[in-house]
Amino acid sequence: MRLVIFLMSLIATVTTTAGPAAAGKKAGVTMPDTVTVATRPLTLNGMGLREATFFKVDVYVAGLYVEHVSSNPGRLVASDEVKQLVLRFVRNVGHDDIVKAWTDGFKNNATVPVASIKPLIDQLNGWMPSFRKGDTLVFTYVPGQGVTVEVNGVGKGVINNVDFTRSLFSIWLGPKPPSGDLKRGLLGNHPGPST
Repeated sequence: MRLVIFLMSLIATVTTTAGPAAAGKKAGVTMPDTVTVATRPLTLNGMGLREATFFKVDVYVAGLYVEHVSSNPGRLVASDEVKQLVLRFVRNVGHDDIVKAWTDGFKNNATVPVASIKPLIDQLNGWMPSFRKGDTLVFTYVPGQGVTVEVNGVGKGVINNVDFTRSLFSIWLGPKPPSGDLKRGLLGNHPGPST
């Protein structure tokens, strides 16, 4: 009887964790497998944990939702499809620190010269508050409408510029992401090339 119960629980575990990117916990954060944005069903491509400093302090958990899952970062950045990046903070982060993170991220990964989108980066940074543990920051891209920025469910504004959008998602998926582990987590474990 114990063997039957063990096998049944094992089967249940496998079936609930299989799939494109099974929702799970990362640093205590759970994200759903799918969301609907602009009437489009999006799938969780992957989740990653942003750690900072030599001591690997957990900062936020990121989840990337896309129309078509992929492990190809270039394809994900360039795709003109609905996509959403959700950041759930697991520690407090001050305004200055988050602005520095975005500024450095654009500097290291922008798909165009940073000077050409600097006013838009400044606009984004102006919307950033100090984040507290449990806060959520969401970037949602809808073709033709641009990137909507939300903090804890409240819209801060929209930036409608393709170069900015690609550069923004490149912060996490570009050549110099905040960490390799974070990028690998967002890319998930999907069939196909990973470069």
